[in-house]
Amino acid sequence: MTNPALQIALAYHRAWTGKDLDLALTYLADEVVCDAPAGRIVGIEAYRDFLAPFAERLLISVEMIAAFGDDSTAVLVYDTETIPAKSAPAAECVTVRDGKIVYNRFVFDRTPFDEFRRRQEPARP
Repeated sequence: MTNPALQIALAYHRAWTGKDLDLALTYLADEVVCDAPAGRIVGIEAYRDFLAPFAERLLISVEMIAAFGDDSTAVLVYDTETIPAKSAPAAECVTVRDGKIVYNRFVFDRTPFDEFRRRQEPARP
């Protein structure tokens, strides 16, 4: 495969699903923008804050379904097994510029994760 965006997207994906967020972040531009179900995330530190709880605590395994890309855009479709959901399919469409991911459209159903978070909160009197 010689598609640069696909290579970067796959390396980023392998890193964060392997729980190596420091390595994953090396594939992102400092001012990366991510549109996700929770809203817009801007900047590498905000991106880390968004991704870390999922990658470090909830992710059990991942299965790549499809990956496509060209010089500037890549699409990854995968299914994750997580603590809150046995099957949590997701897709990421990334834009790569100068060897870094500058934009990510991250699509997934956050319902099981919201419900899990609510169950973890202490009961209110």
